[in-house]
Amino acid sequence: MFEKVQFTCADGYVLQGRFYPKQQKASHLPILIGSATGIKQGFYQAFAKWLTEQGYDVMTFDFRGIGDSLYEPVSKSKAFIHQWGQLDLVSAIDFLADKTNSVQIHLIGHSAGGQLLGLAHNHSKVKSVVAVAGSSGSTKGLSGKTKFLGPIMFNVIFPVSSFFKGYAATNFIGMGENLPIGVGAEWREYCSKGGYAINAIGKTVFDDFHSAIKTPITAVHATDDEIATLHNVKDLLKTYPNSTTEIVTLAPKAYGLRSIGHMEMFKPSHQQLWTVIADQLNAA
Repeated sequence: MFEKVQFTCADGYVLQGRFYPKQQKASHLPILIGSATGIKQGFYQAFAKWLTEQGYDVMTFDFRGIGDSLYEPVSKSKAFIHQWGQLDLVSAIDFLADKTNSVQIHLIGHSAGGQLLGLAHNHSKVKSVVAVAGSSGSTKGLSGKTKFLGPIMFNVIFPVSSFFKGYAATNFIGMGENLPIGVGAEWREYCSKGGYAINAIGKTVFDDFHSAIKTPITAVHATDDEIATLHNVKDLLKTYPNSTTEIVTLAPKAYGLRSIGHMEMFKPSHQQLWTVIADQLNAA
C-alpha cells in the first residue's frame, strides 16, 4: 500500500514518511500531505490511498517530535513548530519532488500542516496549497466551547503539564499526541495573536517568505469548525498578501453530515468531501 521512506533535514534530523504510488497513469503533480499539530501521519492513510486512485503520487510524514519522527520520550524532545516550517516542511518538499522527478508539487495541509509555507525557503516548488481547516487559530476568533477551552489549554494545562510532566499534555483532552514543550509553547504564542507563524519573525525565524509567496492558496473549512472559523481563516490568508487566495466553506447539512468540525474531513466516513479537496488541485 505504501513505501516507508525517510529523509534528513538540513540540521541532520531524520524524518519518517510514507510514499503512496499512484494507481493509474496520470500527469498530475504529486501531493504532499502536511499533518495537523500532534496528529500522526497514519490518520491520513485512507485519504492518501484515495488520492492514488485518482492518479496522484502521495507522501505523508511525521513532523519532528511526533509519531515515527519521535525517537525518545516526548519529555526529552527539543522540537519546535518553527523547525517544522523551516526544516521539516522544506525537506519533505524537496524529497517528494526528487523522488517523483517533479519540478513542483501540491501541498494539502491539515491545520498546522497548511499554515507553515511562509517559513519555507523552497516555497516556489509548491504549485498550489489546499489548507484544510487552515487558519491562524487565534484565540480571539475561536467559537463554541473551544472559545473557552482553548485559553484553558494554553494558559493552564500546558504550563502545568510542562512543569510536572515535561511535555504539553494534549492527548487526554483529545487534541492529538502529547507535544514537546517547545511545540506547546510556540503553539500558544502563535495563537495568542493574529497571523500564526508571523509571530515568530524576529524571534526564532529571521527569514520570512510570506510576502514572497505567490502560490495560490485555497482554504477549505467547515461552518462547525470552532478553530478554523471564518475569522481565523481570513486572518491566516492575509499573511500571504501576494498570493491568490480563496475560501471554500462547507456546511455539514449540505452533504448530509451531522458534523465536519476540525478533524473529520479526512475520515473515511466523510469521503464525499474528498472530491471537494481534489477539485481545488485540479483548478490550480
